[in-house]
Amino acid sequence: MPVNTSRALDAALRDERLSVASEILHPLAPQEAAALLEDLPANLRTIGFRLLHKHQALEVFDNFDTDSQAELIHELGSSEVARAFDNLEPEDRAELLDELPSSVAKQLVRSLSPEERELTAVVLGFPRGSVGRRMSPDFIHAFSDDDAATVLDRVKARGHQVQSIYVVPVLDRSRQLVGVVSLRELLLAAPEDLVGSFSRPPIFAHALDDAETTAERCVDRGISAMPIVDAEDRLVGVLTLDDAIEIVDSARDVDEARAGAREPLRESYLYASIFAITRSRVVWLFVLAVSAILTVNVLEIFEGTLEQKVALALFIPLLTGIGGNTGSQAATTVTRALATGEVTPHDALRVAGKEVRVGLTMGAALGLVGFGVASAVYGLDIGTVIGLTIVSVCTMAATVGGLMPLIAKTIHVDPAVFSTPFISTFCDATGLIIYFSIAKAILGI
Repeated sequence: MPVNTSRALDAALRDERLSVASEILHPLAPQEAAALLEDLPANLRTIGFRLLHKHQALEVFDNFDTDSQAELIHELGSSEVARAFDNLEPEDRAELLDELPSSVAKQLVRSLSPEERELTAVVLGFPRGSVGRRMSPDFIHAFSDDDAATVLDRVKARGHQVQSIYVVPVLDRSRQLVGVVSLRELLLAAPEDLVGSFSRPPIFAHALDDAETTAERCVDRGISAMPIVDAEDRLVGVLTLDDAIEIVDSARDVDEARAGAREPLRESYLYASIFAITRSRVVWLFVLAVSAILTVNVLEIFEGTLEQKVALALFIPLLTGIGGNTGSQAATTVTRALATGEVTPHDALRVAGKEVRVGLTMGAALGLVGFGVASAVYGLDIGTVIGLTIVSVCTMAATVGGLMPLIAKTIHVDPAVFSTPFISTFCDATGLIIYFSIAKAILGI
């Protein structure tokens, strides 16, 4: 969306030139209007939303993220809320209900038709974070003993009610998933051909599986609609490619934010309040401040060593910088490999072995340079301490940085929580212990 359009809408709403704002919004596609309104402060977003035509407003509301929808619900009249809420897909309703006070959520659920209430209840029956909470419980299916003509008639009759018609799950009469067929295969088959004769094995997920992991599988394999089954392999919903991409993008935003030691902002940076920006950063700063105390404690323990050999203090920034950066590089690489499915927690020993060798190789190269420079200026003994420390710190930091994301995944914690600054602080404290231990051993102090 052009910046000048966004600024023009902002200025028109602030100056209460509503006719101008309406002229800007009405020609836009729902996705464009939603993106434009989401960049505005909450109060202006509500005014702009009220300027939309009824049909356009419903589609724009559907394209808002959950936070924007929740804010609008608090501002809009009850009839507008019920109409917009009823227009959402069941999985989107479930996500929105999680963000609302229980009293508001109950009122909205009561406003649904019995059929829509039942579909929403299916999704709400699964825990947050599971793919069952993000799937669509409304889908077109085929039985293995249906003929192609029957299934095509079903697609034509219900196609406008579901999100995806390009992949049709195939069930047996106990409603267990046995295969899938594409719309192309149905169209090319003879009308009397039984679906079971040309269906293929399905790629599916269980409703309790992690939503992000399942979405990544769906995106990586380009599956337009992945069947979701319960514990008895009965079909309960589908995860569409669009929803999978949305889950992956949302998770990536959170990971990128936490890698920078902050929480993601829920609104545009320029319109976010000072309190919101501070809140997104200050928690992680407290965590890092507490962990940094480790470094101070290490320096205090080895204070006597520093007094005897003051030159050692000059190299502390160099060594902590090398350790922190080495650990951060390893963590970033392994986190990315986890996200793409290249490694799993079961590969921990292989990752550790690889990172030990990588750290040792980098440490040898950097340590040789450090040994030469330090020896030339401060003597052979200091040069030896610096060279050996760099080798040891690089090996330790690379190994720890590579393993931390795998440990996080194993204990079901977001690997991004083990963010780059946190790993840097850990490597600082550990690196100083290694540094002073080597110095005491070689220098005899």
